[in-house]
Amino acid sequence: MKDYLEIANSSFLWFSALPITLTVIIQAVIFTKRAFNSVELVDLTREDANKAFKVGAVSAIGPALGVFVVMLGLMAVIGGPLAWMRLSIIGAAPTELAAAGMAAKAMGMELTSPEYGLLEFSNAAWVMALNGGAWLLFTGLFTDKVEGLTNKIYNGDPKKVGILMIAAMCGAFAYLFGNELIKILNPETAAYAVAGISAGISMIFLERAAKKYPKLGEYNLGITMIIGMFFAVLFTKLV
Repeated sequence: MKDYLEIANSSFLWFSALPITLTVIIQAVIFTKRAFNSVELVDLTREDANKAFKVGAVSAIGPALGVFVVMLGLMAVIGGPLAWMRLSIIGAAPTELAAAGMAAKAMGMELTSPEYGLLEFSNAAWVMALNGGAWLLFTGLFTDKVEGLTNKIYNGDPKKVGILMIAAMCGAFAYLFGNELIKILNPETAAYAVAGISAGISMIFLERAAKKYPKLGEYNLGITMIIGMFFAVLFTKLV
């Protein structure tokens, strides 16, 4: 049933998402003004500040394209308002996509399942909100305590902290990727596995290319998603 998309894309949800997105825009304007007003404190000229702003704006295009591609995929499942709002305030496209996928799995189905309906959409909205809310709650309450705890556990070695964080993320996404690989055993769902495998292989080559062309790394996520979708469609048409 795709009738839930009428609610997911309703005017009410668009207006509900608007205040939060406007808040983000207002915050960006405030931070930008304060940054320009503080140039003298760090011995920068107005010309230096303008140049830094332009460099930052151009550098943001790459990551934004990756987020945009993910937003298109999310819009097809959870509608435009929720996808727009979530990626406006979080911006972590893989995290939001993973949260939506986990919400669907908790209901016993996939994001692309024909049975995906209003109840599953509601569950996705809750999971994505609680996921982001937990970050904000933890940051507000424990930011000042994390540094001391980190020093006690890892003796102040930032490399060990980085390894733990990377290992945790690799484990979470490997679990999600493994669930997609299993689908290759079923002809009806094999296209999902093809998309994952082709995207994974392309990411390996793109990461190697990014070492030689660092700016390419900003576009890797969006490019691999497009490649995965292309091969999934090609596989469906041919097989």
